[in-house]
Amino acid sequence: MGKTHTVTQLLRLLRAAGSRCAGMKPICCGDRRDAGLLLANGIEGLTIDEVNPVWLRTPVAPFAAALVEEVKIDIELIVAAFTALQKRVDHLFVEGVGGWLVPIRADYFVSDLAAEMKLPVLVVAQNRLGCLNHTALTVRSVIDCGLKCAAVALNDPSGPSDIAASTNADILRKTIGVPILSGLTENLTELPPDWQRIIDFM
Repeated sequence: MGKTHTVTQLLRLLRAAGSRCAGMKPICCGDRRDAGLLLANGIEGLTIDEVNPVWLRTPVAPFAAALVEEVKIDIELIVAAFTALQKRVDHLFVEGVGGWLVPIRADYFVSDLAAEMKLPVLVVAQNRLGCLNHTALTVRSVIDCGLKCAAVALNDPSGPSDIAASTNADILRKTIGVPILSGLTENLTELPPDWQRIIDFM
């Protein structure tokens, strides 16, 4: 729920400020709860299939689910849905499925889909032990793919719980060279300035 929590809070705050915005979950595996939350927080008039054009019922990585269900994931369908949705809003946030290098096909990964959509990337990381390695590897891979890493959002809804969570943001600021953001909670009534600068860039 880290990625979905971040996107839904962004949508809620941007809509409150008068922006036409939407979230997209190109592929769901298992249930469609994430896509439903994005649908509920985006502009009115969208359907679940516009927000989530590919739904696989098996709760595993997309490539594995496609093998189980004996289907081939239609990348052209996803890109067409993205292009159509992008034309209807001021801001469109596309939520990945799993991590950056999760396979969609044997030779096509979440990173390839982001590159095809030519999107700046907001990395969402759980603020806990292991965050530094995971985040640095992901940011480096984003840059290696020729994409812009707009920022890292540390997801920590209950606040720092140990020394790792308390120090991760500062260490990341000193080591990876991209903005580090936090603090998107349900009780916010407006987008914090550091988040607004990133959204304006994206």
